Amino acid sequence: MAARKGDRRWMQRHLNDPYVQRAQREGYRSRAAYKLIELDQRDRFLRPAQCVVDLGAAPGGWSQVLAKRIGPKGTVVAIDLLEMEPIAGVEIIRGDFREAEDLARLIERIGDSGVDLVLSDMAPNVSGMTAVDQPRMMYLVELALDFAMQQSKPGSSLVVKAFQGEGFDVVLKELRQRYQQVKIRKPDASRAASREVYLVAKGRQVR
Repeated sequence: MAARKGDRRWMQRHLNDPYVQRAQREGYRSRAAYKLIELDQRDRFLRPAQCVVDLGAAPGGWSQVLAKRIGPKGTVVAIDLLEMEPIAGVEIIRGDFREAEDLARLIERIGDSGVDLVLSDMAPNVSGMTAVDQPRMMYLVELALDFAMQQSKPGSSLVVKAFQGEGFDVVLKELRQRYQQVKIRKPDASRAASREVYLVAKGRQVR
């Protein structure tokens, strides 16, 4: 009974969330769209005609924003293990970019010009145990950074979700070694109780 009451309380908070209500009104698939919009308003990393990769894209809220901001002259490629409904202007791959075959498909869609921006809103299935969730989250951050190092062009940007905690400072230091500018952001659209922040890294340096 307690679990069912907890579920009902979560659902009530979700339905009353102003960002959830706004997403429903404006046609976005998730409230997360407003996190990306706010991040870009502060740090200006989205530009028309870019080549952008959206890692862990389902259900597609960020990809919807990208399709509008990047425009028809750009390339937006979204990849996720989960199936996504089509989005005009977005090439969607159902797969795991850690797997060689799926990575090859992703690279083929990107083309030869290189990536201008890598985005990752990936997060693990949260268990509620920090000792379990934190290393899983930081592993996903490392995966996004490794992908960006392999596929993005000099001067490109990376925006990645992270949890503050063990391993965070190590990743932050690595980003600062590889990018000219790194900011830690907590969008208003992030729930106050969440430990999530976003690392916005701009100006990839060539070593």
